[in-house]
Amino acid sequence: MGSMLEVSEVHTVEVGYDEFCGALAARDLKPLWRMARQLMPETPLPTTRPWLWKWDQVLPLAKRAGEIVTIERGGDRRVLAFANPGLNGLPYTSTTLWGAIQYLGPGENAPAHRHTPSAVRFVMTGHGVSTTVDGDECEMEPGDLILTPNWNWHDHNNRGDEPMVWFDGLDLPLVSSLEAVFFENHPRDRQAVEGRNLSQQRFAAVGLREAGAESPPAHSPLLRYRWTETDRALASLHRLRGGLAVSLEFVNPLTGGPAVATFGNEMHRLFPGGRTPTRRKTGSSVYVVFRGAGRTVVDGMEMRWGAGDVFVTPSWSAVDHEAFQVSDLFAITDAPVLRALHLYREEETGEPQPITGTFDPGR
Repeated sequence: MGSMLEVSEVHTVEVGYDEFCGALAARDLKPLWRMARQLMPETPLPTTRPWLWKWDQVLPLAKRAGEIVTIERGGDRRVLAFANPGLNGLPYTSTTLWGAIQYLGPGENAPAHRHTPSAVRFVMTGHGVSTTVDGDECEMEPGDLILTPNWNWHDHNNRGDEPMVWFDGLDLPLVSSLEAVFFENHPRDRQAVEGRNLSQQRFAAVGLREAGAESPPAHSPLLRYRWTETDRALASLHRLRGGLAVSLEFVNPLTGGPAVATFGNEMHRLFPGGRTPTRRKTGSSVYVVFRGAGRTVVDGMEMRWGAGDVFVTPSWSAVDHEAFQVSDLFAITDAPVLRALHLYREEETGEPQPITGTFDPGR
């Protein structure tokens, strides 16, 4: 009799627990004890997957888009977004960063608009194009970084006889998750031009500024970071430091903070001779290979890259790089937001990680 009573009590408890869980669900409540490990893992569990997009596969599609998709049909911009397969169909490169290729043909003009997500343009190929940002017409040449910050009017204009292709980097996924996206078209296709390369004239020399000048609250007042100066700074830094890699951050010349408040912009120069130390860091990065060839190992997976390729590294992944020839990689990263929230971590793991496989972008 005693054993039968014990079985009955256990059955009653189980039925009561199931009913209790049903009552929670009916009131849109979730018990923490059933999802604690999922919500609070010991280390980050990114949904962003390491991924590589090859220039020789992407560029023909961008050119084809230029042939069959007009600017108007493309919604003002002819853009191909790098969509990470780990993000369930969203057109994002990582959970916080948007990366894309934009194609502008000869004589074409991408109409003026503005939006709360900040954007940068890193020029890959082409000449004869300018971007006007709040009346400042900024020339664009390969290797240049152009800022189109939060809520600044901007339009792109190709007066040359060849197409231009550039990388778009935005904080759109982050701003979208904060439910803070606003967008507005300009009353005219092209805004009035107040001057050409005005921000460069105001900041012709790093470390000097016009007396009384103030920095905008959220972004650098310098809108065009020219490749000639970036290249010179990288060469000078390597002469000073040596080693397998040197890195620069594009900063606000008035404050020393990031050029864009919500994501970092970096340039890395890698040299042949071995693999860089393996590091982990919170937050994702999207890399654009401006020139060179090499490989990056992400959590044991080898990704071989060349000029024009784009790849992404997820949060807290083990990452190291190796150049087969001198290589320049532009990158965007969400590190500034993580630092501002005191969530940024970085560590060096020691010996190079073993390679367990090679990424096949053709899969």
